[in-house]
Amino acid sequence: MTESQLWDDVDAYFATHLAPEDEVLQAALRDSEAAGLPAIAVTAPQGKLLQLLAQIQGARTILELGTLGGYSTIWLARALPADGRLVSLEYSPENAEVANRNIARAGLDKVVEVRVGPALESLPRLAAENPAPFDLVFIDADKGNNPHYVEWALKLTGPGSLIVVDNVVRGGRVADPGNPAPDVRGTRAALELIGRHPRLSATAIQTVGSKGYDGFALARVLA
Repeated sequence: MTESQLWDDVDAYFATHLAPEDEVLQAALRDSEAAGLPAIAVTAPQGKLLQLLAQIQGARTILELGTLGGYSTIWLARALPADGRLVSLEYSPENAEVANRNIARAGLDKVVEVRVGPALESLPRLAAENPAPFDLVFIDADKGNNPHYVEWALKLTGPGSLIVVDNVVRGGRVADPGNPAPDVRGTRAALELIGRHPRLSATAIQTVGSKGYDGFALARVLA
């Protein structure tokens, strides 16, 4: 058995016993695949982790950057109360169309709003609406812009809010200061911004699983 097969098997075991997917979640993945979306959604255990984090936060409002087919969106939105709100920003109109169908099937279209367009254009418009601080922000969009997304997350959150940045390990490349790849440079800049920012307390976790070797950062917004 290869190492990656072992990771897949353990992920499947965890998912079966701790994060089982219902038909709605399975259909979201099937429809995303059928529409040609890249297979980069979070795994079921990761989706359940996001849901638990939102529940631990007592989140009533969530901001997601990077909707894709709405799989992670569904996990997160299921943590919200009936009068909660999740705003998800998606660059691709085609992805957003798939996501909206999946979200509607889940019965969450009254809770979730998918906004289409470059996030760095959508975020100023969102801020101009002067929304209440988001309780949780999940950043899973183009990695080169991660530091900008963290800065916007700080503007749109308040003390006690949680910021989650996905895919920060980049297969280990994040540790190489000379790597010129935009995803690595953007991720390093975001992590270093988080680490030195006086309003953030943070850590990062390395993971292995069905999506290979990666990890995420957690940052709590301080007073």
